Amino acid sequence: MAKRSRTKARDRATDGEVGPREPCPCGSGKRYKACHGSAGGAFVSRPFRGLAGERDLVALREFVPSATAPLTVGERTVLLGTLLPVAAPAMVRDSGEVWLGMQVRHAFGDPSRDLAAVLEKALAADEPGIVGLVDPPGPGPRLQDLLLDVPLEVTVHEGFEWWLGDVADRDQEMADALGQANDAVARTVRLASVEAAYWVDAGSKEHLRWVLPQEETALLDALARLQAVGDDSIGEGSKLVGMFRAHGLLTPVWDLPSGTGAAVLEEPLTAFEQRLEEALATDAMLTSQERAVRTKLANQQVTLR
Repeated sequence: MAKRSRTKARDRATDGEVGPREPCPCGSGKRYKACHGSAGGAFVSRPFRGLAGERDLVALREFVPSATAPLTVGERTVLLGTLLPVAAPAMVRDSGEVWLGMQVRHAFGDPSRDLAAVLEKALAADEPGIVGLVDPPGPGPRLQDLLLDVPLEVTVHEGFEWWLGDVADRDQEMADALGQANDAVARTVRLASVEAAYWVDAGSKEHLRWVLPQEETALLDALARLQAVGDDSIGEGSKLVGMFRAHGLLTPVWDLPSGTGAAVLEEPLTAFEQRLEEALATDAMLTSQERAVRTKLANQQVTLR
């Protein structure tokens, strides 16, 4: 009996980690220990760690529908986009400009390494076209090794018209593809007062999604302290309803009343950020009420990557 208990404890994941018997975050459907958690696995839980734009990279990869940001790679400028035409990993345009897509189908365990490998192939390509990966990239540089490490200058778009910004002769097929892509875009605004916070109009509801940089254990403690005293609001009618974990970071999600808009959130979110910093600096043990709230928050997490 004791041996079985120790085994179960060993298989449980701590905050921010993947347990060996849990599904692999790569999406293969296998258990982590039989996939990227194996001896030869390559899964990196926080692939963009160390980059100044880490939080926005997570947002652009996971939930922002249409956005771009320029990247400096050596002496060249690359356009980073959330989603490229036909979900291409990268493209060399007729102009010679290189585009790099964040929302791609391949997942070999380390998105930073995957993106760097695609980027290197695109930069070395002699002709326009789509560039991607068929096999795991193997050893080589990561984005941290290639990019000028500065915060991202993100531009959020209402649609995908930027796909055709450098196309002189547009045909009906292009117009149809653009129309289909635009139909799937939920209106999104990046807030200016804090980093990596995005307001989203989901139709019947609005949401605020904010990628935060703190380690999960400390962040959950701080959020529990604030919610336990009703101090987790970011505006009238707002409600912290959960969070998702992606690429090693937590993204709390607030529901907002329809008609709230993005502009009115700037000041309340700045105030909340200050309250959060104060809660993070508190080292007192959680009260029983705060522990109960923390458990509820942890149970409301959804792991994306």
